[in-house]
Amino acid sequence: MTNVAVVLSGCGVFDGAEIYETVLTLLNLETQGVSYQCFAPDVEQMHVINHLTGEESSGETRNVLVEAARIARGNVKNVTEADVNEFDALIVPGGFGAAKNLSNFAVKGAECQVQPDFLRFAQAMHAAGKPIGLICIAPAMSSLIFGEGVECTIGNDAQTAAVIESMGAKHMECPVEKCHVDRRNKLVTTPAYMLAGRITEAAEGINRLVDEVLAMT
Repeated sequence: MTNVAVVLSGCGVFDGAEIYETVLTLLNLETQGVSYQCFAPDVEQMHVINHLTGEESSGETRNVLVEAARIARGNVKNVTEADVNEFDALIVPGGFGAAKNLSNFAVKGAECQVQPDFLRFAQAMHAAGKPIGLICIAPAMSSLIFGEGVECTIGNDAQTAAVIESMGAKHMECPVEKCHVDRRNKLVTTPAYMLAGRITEAAEGINRLVDEVLAMT
């Protein structure tokens, strides 16, 4: 049975993993009879956002792994436990956590770095020739995982695309209902909530991404 690693960045669109994107990914995998395991780094979030007001919660701290357990119903492991030999593919849902917790792209832009434990696993999967799917803003990490020349998409936001290109990736414009496939690197990306106005729109692109990732396993 195909086994997919899903790496989460917390819980909640503004400071963690985007919940709809995560659930859509897991639903598609399970519908297709694919086994999966959720992982997250055991680190503190960059900050905590009150999702009702959109404001930062001063003085509050949360752990990415603990928060990811909310979405995974407790079935989540530290990404340091992820063994490349046990998985056929890797998928990373978006949400600002990908740019705040899995990397610091939200703060550093083109000078960003990827969280070391996640980076080691992602690069190991790539080195092993296994496909990777990055959703929403997560493709901003593409050049740091795959190297220069990798093709990816975050939709059509010119400013973000320019930063991604300055990091060495090649940005490809893509509508919300589709995904972009870099077959040389076995990387699949889709805009999801970088463009989506409704959950059904995000679902179309994510479903295509999951299908493409699985087709390359």
